[in-house]
Amino acid sequence: MAIDIKNDYKNWIEIIERYSKEKRYTLAILQDIQREYSFIPREAMVLISNYLDLPISSIYSMATFYKALSLKPKGKYTIKICNGTACHIRGSESIREEIEDILNISSGDTTEDGLFSIEIVNCIGACALAPVMLINDKYYGGLTKEKVRDIIDELREGCRDE
Repeated sequence: MAIDIKNDYKNWIEIIERYSKEKRYTLAILQDIQREYSFIPREAMVLISNYLDLPISSIYSMATFYKALSLKPKGKYTIKICNGTACHIRGSESIREEIEDILNISSGDTTEDGLFSIEIVNCIGACALAPVMLINDKYYGGLTKEKVRDIIDELREGCRDE
C-alpha cells in the first residue's frame, strides 16, 4: 500500500486526536491506525510520538510487541492458520505448506498483489473444527488441501468480480 502523505497525514491526525494526550491511549491509537491501513506506517508512529510526547522508541516498542499490530502492509485477506495442539495433530502443518505453495509466499509475508497474508497462530479457539484457519473474521474448519485450494480460488474469483 502506497502512502499518500498529504491525505494520509490528515487522516492520521483525525485518528490520533480522537484521544486525549495521554500515554494510556497509545495502544488504542495504534489499533485504530492498523484497522484503517492494515499496518502502522512509520510516519504515523512519528505523529503519535509527537502528539503523546513520547519517544518514537516507545511507540515502536509497542507496535512490535503486539502480534495483532504490523509494520508491514497486510493483504486484503489475512489467513491465520491455527497451530494449536488439536490442529497440529490433525495436520495443520500440511495445510500451512499447501497455502504457502498456492500463494507462493511464506508465513509472515504478503502476496505481491496485496490480496493475501499468512500468519501462524497458537490457537484460535475452534478446536472442534481442527484443522482450522481464520480468514479475516470467517472460520474455515475440517480443512484438507483440496478445501484450502477451493477457498483461495473462491476469494481470488471474488476479487476479480469487484
